[in-house]
Amino acid sequence: MPSSSVTDLSAALADGSVQVIDLTQPLSESTPVLVLPEPFANTPHLSRRTLSRFDDAGPAWAWDVLELGEHTGTHLDAPIHWITGREREDVASIPPARLVGPARVIDRSAQVAADNGYLLSAAEFEAEEREHGPIEPGTWIFFRTGWGARANDEAAFLNAGPAGPVTPGPDVSGARWLADHPNVVGFGVETVGIDAGAAGGFDPPFPVHNFLLGRGRYGLTQLANLEALPLSGALVVVAPLRLVGGTGSPSRVLAFTPR
Repeated sequence: MPSSSVTDLSAALADGSVQVIDLTQPLSESTPVLVLPEPFANTPHLSRRTLSRFDDAGPAWAWDVLELGEHTGTHLDAPIHWITGREREDVASIPPARLVGPARVIDRSAQVAADNGYLLSAAEFEAEEREHGPIEPGTWIFFRTGWGARANDEAAFLNAGPAGPVTPGPDVSGARWLADHPNVVGFGVETVGIDAGAAGGFDPPFPVHNFLLGRGRYGLTQLANLEALPLSGALVVVAPLRLVGGTGSPSRVLAFTPR
């Protein structure tokens, strides 16, 4: 039987020449969540209630009830999350093929270390594409900032000051570029949201949500271990719950990379 790319991948996983990198932050009661100012409603932290623990309520099993928002921890934003995409896909309607694709990493960790509010422009996306080659169809763009190191400290992760949160993200031109590029399927970040902390004051406000989700693309937030990925050449798998009507979903995100 002739070799196929699927059997080649299986063999490479078995012999260790391809490794699986988990891009998912651990999900627990201490996972940071977005905090909106009044009068807006806020999502809760994860909480759980015990149903049984090998006791009279369930002598041979343990299980819990979870309460959490759709946009908690490492999660996917579906188009219907934003008003510009409200007539588009919910989480359950996303074609599976759009959840698997190549990853392109934009590394600005050094710049963000010097400027927590660093903004990524369209000119920088264009320069990255010229340097590293054309973006393939179905590509996920990941913005590496080093912010994942803050994931265990909610105050440092949200980084809210007197003028509001200070976190990196695309500027308006960068948001337009992501939405306009025909081969970009989604945009992923290490921060709490796909927009920069200051994006509420942009024109339009929250442009990544506005443009990207309005075009039927997807967002990923609170990614981990982006430093373990090559700038190009990884294959990413995004696995949200198939939640009917879901505006988003906590997700397990895995990347396959050459060792």
